[in-house]
Amino acid sequence: MTRSSALIGGGRPAAAGPATGAWTPAGELPTARQWPSAEESAVLLDDGTVLAAGGAVVRGTATAECLLFQPRTGAWEPTGNLTEPRFLHSLTKLENGHVLAVGGVPQTDRLPFRFLDSAEVYDPAARTWTPVPGKLSTGRSTHTATLLPDGTVLVAGGEGVRSPGAVRPLRSAELFRPATGGWTPAEPMTDPRLDHRAVRLPDGRVLVVGGNTATAGPAPVGQAFCELYDPVAGTWSPTGSLRLPRSGHQATLLTDGSVLVTGGAGLGARKARGHTPGSQWRTERYNPAAGTWTPAGNMPAGRNFHRALLLPSGRVLVLGGADSATYDAGYAQAALYDPRSRVWLRAGGLRTGRFYCSATLLADGRVLAAGGTVRAGAADPGYGRDLLTATSEIFTE
Repeated sequence: MTRSSALIGGGRPAAAGPATGAWTPAGELPTARQWPSAEESAVLLDDGTVLAAGGAVVRGTATAECLLFQPRTGAWEPTGNLTEPRFLHSLTKLENGHVLAVGGVPQTDRLPFRFLDSAEVYDPAARTWTPVPGKLSTGRSTHTATLLPDGTVLVAGGEGVRSPGAVRPLRSAELFRPATGGWTPAEPMTDPRLDHRAVRLPDGRVLVVGGNTATAGPAPVGQAFCELYDPVAGTWSPTGSLRLPRSGHQATLLTDGSVLVTGGAGLGARKARGHTPGSQWRTERYNPAAGTWTPAGNMPAGRNFHRALLLPSGRVLVLGGADSATYDAGYAQAALYDPRSRVWLRAGGLRTGRFYCSATLLADGRVLAAGGTVRAGAADPGYGRDLLTATSEIFTE
């Protein structure tokens, strides 16, 4: 057992009843690392392997190292490195099976921040990355990147420099066209936001949910406002707002076309009057036909920066995370949501509590969780240095 695997996070009491599913160990990453943005989670390739690219190996410092996970052996192996280190970026699998990495930052432990305006594409056959010739109109991180029905990729929002010396949430959006390898402007979002979530609905529209927005103060706070992008018209339009403001949440497309939102918090980096001081356990469900949100039942525990994945059974697995009031320890607790009964069930707990981890649905329906932060802040024995983990584990329902 490694030092990190012995440190198990906590949370509110789990739902009553026997746990469903269990986690088993998988191979360790060569180095411990975190992926703070859900958009940078490892991607399942067409051959069934999993590509993990970049991330932060120590607090605030990115790596260019890329790895492949082999489900048959349970081991990680090196593959071609990114052309430049990045984290808080996005990874999107394209229609041809290649993977697009967009934006991010090389470091966040010193000022001024440098937001990357570059992108690169991974070729699984050659195991190499090739820079995209054109540049983003704006360097950005903690944005979303969504594959549209026509094969283009919509990149929206994030954090960047809106004016000299001013780092703020962005409204801007742009489109990557794989056929030409170039970028074209898209209509800006109605609201600036970062650390939001984007879900492509069955009709091809993109639902953007919550995120942090700018305020008069120095720190952003969570928002409830949501909007829809129509790729045919190329326009954004408002839709129903969340019942609670959220950032650090997850949004998962369900089999019936509705969207489940879990966790998150209304606070940014600092507490703000009128916002809930802690992670949400109340969940919400979006009806695309009505454009409205309704309560979807309470999770066993509130959490932020967790991961949520739709399983082949139609249930949603929620794993890991932390409490937004402190971010001091990763949760080992996991839960399952049944969309038909709208009931939350207790799932087998992670062997290593973690947040800011990667989570990927494998081709056989299992879930791979890798890396992440185990301890941070005052809970970290080496205060000021996040304690990351190199462990990986697999959930079987």
